[in-house]
Amino acid sequence: MLAIRLDPDIEKRLEMLAKKTGRTKTFYAREAILEYLQDMEDYYLAVDLIQEPGRIYSAEEAKRELDL
Repeated sequence: MLAIRLDPDIEKRLEMLAKKTGRTKTFYAREAILEYLQDMEDYYLAVDLIQEPGRIYSAEEAKRELDL
């Protein structure tokens, strides 16, 4: 369970979108949070890879490793 307080302008926009589309405000809040979480997970995964890069393969090594 999560309760958030929104700026009145954001609340109004969210309510108008929900009415216009027949969806709930909760639906859009959930979708927005999920999209943000995915973006942040991708970001931190990328940061981790940049800070600790794995082994770098040449094209020939990659072909050999992949049996190409």
